[in-house]
Amino acid sequence: MPEKSWKVVPEVSRRAAAALATCACLALLTTACTGQSDSGASDDASKDTTINFWHAWSAPGEVKAVQSLVDGFEKAHPNIHVNVVGNMTDDKINQSLRTGGEKAPDVISSFTTNNVGRFCSSGALVDLNPFFKKADIDPEKTFPKTMNEYTQFEGNRCTVPLLGDAYGLYYNKTAFKKAGIAHPPKTWSEFTADAKKLTIPQGDSFKQLGFMPNYHGWESTTEHYFGQFSPTYFDKNGKSNVANDPAFTAGFTLQKKLVDELGGYKKLETYRSKLGDEWGSKHPFHTGQVAMQLDGEWRLGMAEEAKPGFEIGVAPLPVPDDQADQYGKGYITGTIAGIAATSKKQNAAWELVKYMTTNTDAVVGFANDIHNVPSTLAALKSPKLKYDPRFKTFLDIAANPQSTTTPASINGGVYLVTLQQFGYDYESGKATDLKAGLKKTAAQIDTDIAQAK
Repeated sequence: MPEKSWKVVPEVSRRAAAALATCACLALLTTACTGQSDSGASDDASKDTTINFWHAWSAPGEVKAVQSLVDGFEKAHPNIHVNVVGNMTDDKINQSLRTGGEKAPDVISSFTTNNVGRFCSSGALVDLNPFFKKADIDPEKTFPKTMNEYTQFEGNRCTVPLLGDAYGLYYNKTAFKKAGIAHPPKTWSEFTADAKKLTIPQGDSFKQLGFMPNYHGWESTTEHYFGQFSPTYFDKNGKSNVANDPAFTAGFTLQKKLVDELGGYKKLETYRSKLGDEWGSKHPFHTGQVAMQLDGEWRLGMAEEAKPGFEIGVAPLPVPDDQADQYGKGYITGTIAGIAATSKKQNAAWELVKYMTTNTDAVVGFANDIHNVPSTLAALKSPKLKYDPRFKTFLDIAANPQSTTTPASINGGVYLVTLQQFGYDYESGKATDLKAGLKKTAAQIDTDIAQAK
C-alpha cells in the first residue's frame, strides 16, 4: 500500500469480505447477538471519558489516516478520548458486540454492508434515528440516496455511511484506438460489440481479451452486473423477486451472451486461470491482457502504480439499451459505522460517529487520505477534495440518485451468495433453464430468510 492516498491493500480485505460474504453472515447467524443494554444513551458526553473505536483498516498509510481522523475529533472534543483498534474483522467485531465489556468497542466500522440487516435486526447496534433527530440532522439530505438505503433495515438506521465505493468501467485507451473505438460504450449492446472488437485470438487462447465476463472474474459478480439493470430484489412482502423482475432475466442473459460470444465458458476459464492475481501488479488489466474491467474506484491507483504501457480511461458502466437515458449510474457500497448496543457511553460514541460521518471537512480529509468516495452530499461537492480528474466519474456515480445497491436482509448477504451460485451454474452450462433456475433460486432465498427469522 503506497503512503499516498490510493486505497490498495485494505481493499483486499474489503473485497475479500464481500466475495466471502457467506462467512461473515454465518458468523453473525451463529452468535445470537442480543445487543441488550440497560445503559442506553444515558452518559454525559460533556464530561471527561474514554471510548473504544474498532475498525478494519490495516495498511500503515490507512491506519495513519484513521488516526488523523480521530485526532481531529479529539481536538474538537478534548474531553472525549478515543482508543483506536485496527485490523478488526467482522467476526471479531460480532463477538465483541455480543459479549460487551470495558475493552469492547463503543463504535465500530465494517467493510461488509451485506451484514447491515443482521446488525440491525439482532439489536447488536443501536438505532441511530433518535440521535440524528436530536442533533437536527436529516440523513435524507445529508447522505446520497443509495448510501441511505444500505445503512438501514426496516426503518432501523443502525449504521451510517463512512466513505463509499462506486463501481465503473476501466478501459485501455490505447487498445480502443487500435480497434477503432472512439469512446467507451454507454449501452450493453455497444459494450458487447466493443468487447468482441477488442478480443485478439492467439491459438486456443487470447493475446488480448476484450472483457472477462465470467462470474469468477474478480469484481464481475451478479450484484455488480445487475446493478445497472436497477433490479428489485424483494417484493413488498419481503419475498424474493428474482424470478419475477425482468431485470434479473436480462442480467443473466447479457452475461451468458458475453460468455458465449467471447469464446465460451471453458476457453475463458482456461485463460483466466493463467492470469495474474486481482490484487497484484500483474492484474490482467494492468498487463493489457484484458482491455476492459468492471471495478471499483480503488483500481485506478493500483493500475497506475503498476505502470501500464497504455493510457487508462474511466467511465460509468454501460446500461441496458432501453435505459440509455440512465447512463451514468452505477453500483454503490461502502464502509459503515455504528454504535454498540452494549456500550455504556453511547452519547459520547455518537459524538464520534457524528463527527466522522457528517462533518464535511472530516469526511473530505478522510476521503483524500483513503481515496474512497466521500459519503455525504456536501463532501462530494467540496472544493477541498483532491483527486485524479478521472476519479470524478466515481464521485458522479455516488451522487447519482439512480445508482443502485443491494438491500439489507435479516440474514445478511446469504441471498446474494445463493444468486451468485446459480450464476456459476448458468454460465457454465450446468443449468440451462433460466426461468426454472430463477424460480428455484427465489424459493431457496425465501427458505433461508424464513429460517433466519
